[in-house]
Amino acid sequence: MIFKDVRGDRPYPEHGLSSREWARIPPRQVRLAELVTTKRELMLDTLLDETSTFYGDLFPHAVRWQGDLYLEDGLHRALRAALRQRTIMHVRILDLDAPAGRPPGG
Repeated sequence: MIFKDVRGDRPYPEHGLSSREWARIPPRQVRLAELVTTKRELMLDTLLDETSTFYGDLFPHAVRWQGDLYLEDGLHRALRAALRQRTIMHVRILDLDAPAGRPPGG
C-alpha cells in the first residue's frame, strides 16, 4: 500500500490558506504511508508530465486533522515519487491539531 488511506473528500474544516501562506510553511519529510489522499482519481497525462509543477508549488500540501495527515494537493507528485521507489517526500503541513491551528510563522 502506497498511502495510509484513499478518500474522495476533505474531512477537515476549510482553512482558507492562500498560495502565499502555504509558501511560508517550511516543507518537512513525510512517509507516503502516513498520507491519506483526498482525491480518488487523477489524470494520467498529468502524472506522466515531468513539468506539471513548473508553475506551482514544488512541495505538496497536507493538512493534519484529528491525528491524520491529509494530502490536499500533490497527489500526482506523491505517485511519481512512489513510482521512483521513494517512500519519503517533502510536504508542507498545515497542522489544524495545533492549539492555534496554524504552524509556527504561519
